[in-house]
Parts: sequence; structure tokens; C-alpha cells
Amino acid sequence: MVLARKWMYVRRPEGEPKETDFALKEEELPALEAEDFLVETEYFSLDAGLRGYMELGALPVGSPVIGMALAKVIESRNAQFPVGAVVCARLGWVTHAVLNQQQQKELRPYIVPVVAGQSRAVGLGPLGLSGNTAYFGLLEICKPKPGETVVVSAAAGAVGSLVGQIAKIKGCHVVGLAGTEEKCGWLRELGFDAVVNYRAGSVREQLAAATPRGVDCYFDNVGGELTELVRERMNLYGRISVCGAVSSYNGQPAQVADPQRDYVSKQLRQEGFVVFRWLPRWMEGICQMREWLEQGKLVHRETVYEGFDSAPRSFISMLQGGNIGKAVVKV
Repeated sequence: MVLARKWMYVRRPEGEPKETDFALKEEELPALEAEDFLVETEYFSLDAGLRGYMELGALPVGSPVIGMALAKVIESRNAQFPVGAVVCARLGWVTHAVLNQQQQKELRPYIVPVVAGQSRAVGLGPLGLSGNTAYFGLLEICKPKPGETVVVSAAAGAVGSLVGQIAKIKGCHVVGLAGTEEKCGWLRELGFDAVVNYRAGSVREQLAAATPRGVDCYFDNVGGELTELVRERMNLYGRISVCGAVSSYNGQPAQVADPQRDYVSKQLRQEGFVVFRWLPRWMEGICQMREWLEQGKLVHRETVYEGFDSAPRSFISMLQGGNIGKAVVKV
């Protein structure tokens, strides 16, 4: 028998989450049956979207914390998942789990491709949920064309940094929004054509200077006042891909101007999404992101928080902007 530890969501936050909103639980895992395999977690993902699930009630109080994890197979009765293989699955914040690909399809286990020169946690970034969120959310909804202007909010995060790089690969003029000079500097290193520090000076003026031809595509991770300011710059037939609403996760949504006139007069199209919409095409995104990584067209950066017990405070740090690139916990 293996004793697994896992983090539970035990109290709905009022405002910013607290460490006491989470609690540890232990459970004995069952012996393996046919087609089962036992995994030991190496890394798990920290995602702002989890805060949205908590706020909306999609993750009920008393549930295990959800999220993607990378884990090594340590015992197996499934030839497709041999001992030593590294898999990605929707395990949540756990140390061990028993998986069965046929009986637990919602956990979506698959073997992570290896990319020379990349850390194993790349399977939670470009070669995982963050990568596919950027890939499908930009290309399927915004459909950017060469020469168009693409603006990305939360551009120094796991998804935003990849969105900007994909837009550059597609020949676009790319503008990133971030909240510190360190993050803005990194975006310049990635090849973003312009950056806007929304905590330094007038965002409206910075956006006007960064988007002289207006904005054709906006990949929105934050909502609120930033989105209102970007929408002012949108061109006729502009497209907005809504990935998140970080600005309102820890409090009341900001009061913004009614966008209806812009949608009509500029004939804008806005569409929200959850990346699992493209689950039947999941490996298409993974394979393309892998190719771009191997060609040096994508750069991956991680903020690694150490230790399983650090998960709640690491999650809180990530929500406060403490990460650059992909935030992960190394178990």
C-alpha cells in the first residue's frame, strides 16, 4: 500500500485566498488492478484559473484541489505506461495516484514528449495545458494574420508569454501588458515589439504609442479596466479571445464603460473558451509547440516553488504576480 498526500480546498476565500483555505489529507491507495499504473508526482501546476473555479463554485468546498501534474510511473500493469515513463495528468496537488486511462478519462493521462535542453516541467508549460491554451486560444479564436497587431494581457505569465511568441511566429506586431519592469524587460528579450507597464504612467498613452495602427487581436487574461483601454484601440473586425479574468478573482469586478457601442460600430467579435474544448486535437498542439521549441522559436521560463507543503502559499504568491513564466511546485 502507498500512502498518498493531497491538498483539499476547505474554505471559500473572502478576497485573496489564505493558506487556511486549504488542508492536507492522507489516504491509502488501492493495489493495482489490470491496466492500472501508479505514479509519483514530480511537479504540479499553479494556475490562476483555479481561483476562478473557486470563486464561481465550479470547485465545491471539500473537494481535492484540481490541476495538471507531471508524475513518474513507479509501478505498472499497463504496457502503454511502463515504469519510468513521465506522464501528464489532471491529478491536482497530490504526491501519488493510481491511474487507469480507460476508467479515468477525465484525468487525461498521456506520456510527455522529451525535448533536449528543457527541464521536465516543460510538460506543464509549452508541452501542456498552458501551451495548448495559448496555441488554440490565439490561433482558433483570434486567427491572427501577418502584419496585424496583437495585444496580450498578463503577457509575462505562463500563457501570455507563449501567446506573444506564437503571434511573432505568425508575423504579427506584438504588444505585451505586464506589471513590473523586470517582466517588461523579459518580454523585450522574447521579441515583443512593445510593452506596456500598467503600473507606470498612463496606460492609455502607452497603448496609443505601442499600437499606432490600432489593435486587431486581443488575448485577454485579466478583464476589467485594462480590457476597456485595449478595446478603445480595437480596429474594425477586431477579435478578442477571453482566457481569464484575473482582475476580478479576488474582489468585485471593476465598473467599466458599456462595451456594446464598440462591438456594434467596430463589428468586434469576443469569445471566451476553456481549452478542453480542443481535447480531440490535444496532441496537435503539443507536437507543434514541441517543434517550435526544438527550432528555438519558443523560449520557456519557469518559477519553481520548492516542496509539496508550500503549495498554498506558492499559489497565493502566483496570484499576487510573484512568478514570471510558468509557476510550478516541485514536489
